[in-house]
Amino acid sequence: MKKAAVIMGSDSDLPVMSKAFTVLEEYGIPFEAHVYSAHRTPLEAAEFAENAKENGFGVIIAGAGMAAALAGVLAAHTTLPVIGVPLKSAVLEGTDALLATVMMPSGIPVATVAIDGAKNAAYLAAEILALGDDELAEKIAADRKKQKETVLKKDAALQEKLQNK
Repeated sequence: MKKAAVIMGSDSDLPVMSKAFTVLEEYGIPFEAHVYSAHRTPLEAAEFAENAKENGFGVIIAGAGMAAALAGVLAAHTTLPVIGVPLKSAVLEGTDALLATVMMPSGIPVATVAIDGAKNAAYLAAEILALGDDELAEKIAADRKKQKETVLKKDAALQEKLQNK
């Protein structure tokens, strides 16, 4: 199975980005996590992305706040799918990071999830990796079925409560 990379612009991003670790672990997806800044360590970030495919990665998740150039820098240096996680900041509540992450030029796409959406980034990464891994695809399908059953049970409980009024 190919690995996922979780790259964050700062170690202060860890509380949010660690939510991606949990999802990747649940699906048994091997991953590495690193701190690379698009502005403070641009050469290291570029080198990681340039070598990611040959180092066994199949997808990159990149979380950054404020100017949030990290996902774009990584995407510019690889043909692997890059998923951007715009992170909430104190000043503009993450809107700045969302716009910086989603507004990529043609030819250098970055899939973008919600502000602080590291869990969904990991789910999307799993779906991407599952394109070439039937066992992983089955795990995802089973998880979706379980989610459906949970919602239907909640609906049944609500209907029962409403009928007993």
